[in-house]
Amino acid sequence: MGDSTRLSDLPVHALLERLGSSDPVPGGGSAAALSAAMGAALVAMVAELTIGRPDSSEVVATIAELRAGALDRRATLLELAEDDATAYDAVVRARRMPKGSEPERAARATALSSAMVAAAEVPLRTAVVAAEVIDLAQRIAPIGNRNAVSDAGVAALLAAAGLRGALLNVRINLPYLPAGDPLRDSAPLEVARLEALAADGEHAAMAAVDAQLVAP
Repeated sequence: MGDSTRLSDLPVHALLERLGSSDPVPGGGSAAALSAAMGAALVAMVAELTIGRPDSSEVVATIAELRAGALDRRATLLELAEDDATAYDAVVRARRMPKGSEPERAARATALSSAMVAAAEVPLRTAVVAAEVIDLAQRIAPIGNRNAVSDAGVAALLAAAGLRGALLNVRINLPYLPAGDPLRDSAPLEVARLEALAADGEHAAMAAVDAQLVAP
């Protein structure tokens, strides 16, 4: 990568400039992880705005659990954003390796195969964690501070977008995995499972949000 600064340490405008530059790293995989991380942060915010309210006394333990879960996923997703950038940087570097001789071509092929596996594994992990964030948003929507229920909805939408974006990055890298790699066979089933989770979870979360929005 041209800039070694961690993505999470960049000001928002600098991060967006990095994403919008001609440098392919960071790209969509990191953006997907950051989207889900923002969703997790919003779940934590809803929890913070709920803790201590008189009407939350019966759910205080659940709210505390959801807050802790959201903070944990936020940290994990920030790391996955970095991991995705690192993984794809390795792909870019492998593709730029010399290939003039047979030994060079063999070394390039080995490096590229290894890099492509990581480039598929990282977004798959991102999608799994993003699915967990959707679940947290769904759970907090009906019991959190009603004044912040729209934030729970935004959390679910951001996490679902992050999940789907991560899966796109899995799918684009799968054809380049080395023959015989277990991920070539297992990933399509996992992608389908996670896509279904995203659809069902997002629907359930938004239904919970809508119910709070129309309630008197």
